[in-house]
Amino acid sequence: MTYKTLELEIVNHVAHVALNRPGSLNAMNMQMFGDIKHCFESFNNNPSVRAVVLSANGRMFCAGLDLKETADTLLFKSEGGDPGRERERVHYNVRWLQECLSAIDNCRVPVIAAIQNGCIGGGVDMVTACDLRLTSQDAFFSIQEINVAIVADIGTLQRIPHLLPLGIVKELAYTGRKLPAAEAQQYGFVNRVLPDNESLLAAAKALAEAIASKSPLAMMGTKRVINYQRDHSVDDGLSYVLAWNTGLMQGEDIQRSFSAVMQKQQPEYEDLLDDDLAPED
Repeated sequence: MTYKTLELEIVNHVAHVALNRPGSLNAMNMQMFGDIKHCFESFNNNPSVRAVVLSANGRMFCAGLDLKETADTLLFKSEGGDPGRERERVHYNVRWLQECLSAIDNCRVPVIAAIQNGCIGGGVDMVTACDLRLTSQDAFFSIQEINVAIVADIGTLQRIPHLLPLGIVKELAYTGRKLPAAEAQQYGFVNRVLPDNESLLAAAKALAEAIASKSPLAMMGTKRVINYQRDHSVDDGLSYVLAWNTGLMQGEDIQRSFSAVMQKQQPEYEDLLDDDLAPED
C-alpha cells in the first residue's frame, strides 16, 4: 500500500512508517490524518506486522497542524448557514481527527516513535498515542495550541497526564514552552535520547525487532492489558487480565517458549491469524 503523505516499509515483522511531507516540516493536513488512520488500522489486519516504528523524513519530526489546510475545520469558519448545523459539522470533523490518531493507540502491536528536532502541537498528540518514544538530542516537544488560543483537543491533554507528572503537564499546557529531550527523559516521557537521527532510527528499529521476536499473542495481550489499566481501577484490571489469560493461555506459544528455554534456543512464533471480516484495501 502506498500513501501520499507517508512512506511504509515492512521488513522482518517490523513496519516502518515515516511522515513524508518534509517540505512542510511534516505539518499534518487532512490527507495525512486519513493516511495515518488507514495505515495503522491496516496493521490490525496484517498478521506479519508485530511492531511499528513511526519516524519522519526531513529535518523536523512534525510542525503540528497545517493550519492553511485545516483552518476551516479548527477555526470554525462560518459559511452563513444554520449555526447549530455548522457546529455539528465541526464536532464531526474534530472527532474524526481524534479517531485518526487513536488508530495509533488502538493498534494491536507496539508503536515506537523516533522523534528528531521539533515535535509541536499535533505532533505531540501523535506521539502520546505511541507506546514508546525515542529521540535525538536536538528533539523538543511543545503543546503549541495555547499559543494560538486553542485548547488542545486531539489527544494530548487526555494521554500525556499518564506519561508526565501533572504539574509538568499543566506547565507545558499553560505556557506552550519547549520541553527538551533531556528533560523529557528525566520525567520518563522519553525512553532514550540518541546523539543524532541516524543512531535514533537504528535504535528504534533494534527495539522494534526485539519486540517482534516475542510471542505476538502475548505481546498483543500485554499492550491491551496495559492500555486497559490506564483507564480503569486496579481491581478492574486484575479481572481483565485474568479473563484475557484464561482465554488465550491455551495457545502453543507458551509451549514453544518453555521448550526453547529448556533447549537454550531462541523461540520462533507463528503469525496471528488473518481477520476474515476485514475489507480488502
